[in-house]
Amino acid sequence: MNTNESTLSIVALGGVNEIGKNMYVLRYADDIIVIDCGSKFPDESLLGIDLIIPDISYLLENRDKIRALIVTHGHEDHIGGIPYILKQLNMPIYGTRLTLGLIEVKLQEHNLLGITDLFTINAESTLEFGNIEVSFFRTNHSIPDCVGVVFSTPEGTVVHTGDFKFDLTPVNDEYPDLHRMADIGSNGVLALLSESTNAERPGFTPSEQLVGENIEEAFIRAKKKIFISTFASNVHRLQQVIDAARKTNRKLALLGRSMVNVVSIAHELGYLKIPDTMLIEPSDVKAYEPHRIVVLCTGSQGEPMAALSRLASSDHRQLEVLAGDTVILASTPIPGNERNVARIVDNLFQLKAKVIYGSASITGMHVSGHASQEELKLMLSLMKPKYFIPIHGEFRMLHQHRLLAESVGVDQNNIFIVNNGDVVDITNQEAIQRRRITTGNTLVDGLGIGDVGTIVLRDRKLLSEDGILIVVVTLSKMEGNILSGPDVISRGFVYVRESEALLNEVRQITVQTIHKLHEKKNITQWDFFKQMIKESVGNYLFTHTKRRPIILPIIIQV
Repeated sequence: MNTNESTLSIVALGGVNEIGKNMYVLRYADDIIVIDCGSKFPDESLLGIDLIIPDISYLLENRDKIRALIVTHGHEDHIGGIPYILKQLNMPIYGTRLTLGLIEVKLQEHNLLGITDLFTINAESTLEFGNIEVSFFRTNHSIPDCVGVVFSTPEGTVVHTGDFKFDLTPVNDEYPDLHRMADIGSNGVLALLSESTNAERPGFTPSEQLVGENIEEAFIRAKKKIFISTFASNVHRLQQVIDAARKTNRKLALLGRSMVNVVSIAHELGYLKIPDTMLIEPSDVKAYEPHRIVVLCTGSQGEPMAALSRLASSDHRQLEVLAGDTVILASTPIPGNERNVARIVDNLFQLKAKVIYGSASITGMHVSGHASQEELKLMLSLMKPKYFIPIHGEFRMLHQHRLLAESVGVDQNNIFIVNNGDVVDITNQEAIQRRRITTGNTLVDGLGIGDVGTIVLRDRKLLSEDGILIVVVTLSKMEGNILSGPDVISRGFVYVRESEALLNEVRQITVQTIHKLHEKKNITQWDFFKQMIKESVGNYLFTHTKRRPIILPIIIQV
């Protein structure tokens, strides 16, 4: 970007007008700081894709100016992209103890731990990077060790809230630092970037403690085994499950790799308090009476391969849900996951389990970790920003957050609803948004990062819809005569035994096409042969089947 040396620039590389893959950039002069590096899961249109991470083309172009990656907390939509980004761009990472603990596991899996610099910070830390001073303030969320970030620059102060809520009765007694937030606001905030996830929800988000009371009551009523599923990273919820198990004298087994990893790290670092003899292996569950067992598992969002899905399908190799067992879904389905969750609930009822599921307001088994409208207004009132950029949400949420900001006195002309790639430049404390940088999605497929593009996805979509037809023919290299074939292979298009007439016609069309091309003496390019076979066969198949399979001609020259 060509900017004045004294310009303060704020860029969203991910996390605006979407849920997930959060990444923001703050730049002043030749100093760039990256905030968060998340991922999100693909929808059904991205066939075969494992993960979506931000496009970091802009960062790669300015790699010599990057001073740090600061991570606000340890959720996947804020740390999930880190190992994939580090393979392209190494940079020092700053985060709280639990956040770094979760990041270390990822780096170890990708063999990056030994070559990455990790620095522990807390709410009292102060860092300096060139012309930018960075400090922090403590917030609440559904995972411990969350911080908001304050960037003090010669142009002014920028605040990034991270994900937050105002829980005044937190499970871990880590209260939001209201005094610090008010102090930041009293000293003047030039621009505030604040999350918008619950901007459509009126009132205040309930305290996590209410969930603990309902979990304990459900544990007391349960007569047999209890299976409870929640987000593995919701450490506060995990602690309340542990507390309820202790009070009802139950042993605790863990299912799911992410659940085991998070519990292990959080326990090791002191964020989870687990009685010494409570944890048992899943293989040991059968050694105890059913009323002595709690199983904490992954899969609350209906993920097909997660532990809860396999339990609901009676497909788990160690445990099974039996009649009379209690299954608790301590979460609310993320939009798009409702169908998968409903299928699991149906399967559990068929197993004659007692299932506690549905709206959090009805079951009491879940509260959000995000601020509702009154809390968002409180943050705005504490910070009193001149400029406001709503982040972390889809457009309707950002729009609603804009209205909230206006209601507490922020000038409507000073509010920027941006898209990923938009740049807000601030010079002499005057902000404008007129520029964009290259950004978008980078798709992760297996070991490949960014090597699957629109053409590959289009082919996968076609394969999933109409299948593939392979036509193999052997030609003489000298004369071009057909020596063998054509052989026709169908996969996902038609059932061969019932479509002999159709496939015979494909063979005939292939032969006729080759003969016609031979009549034109000047045609010697095999690629042209393939293209003409694709067109003639494709036109015939669409006329007779109304399907468009991928047609793959293979010409073998002998």
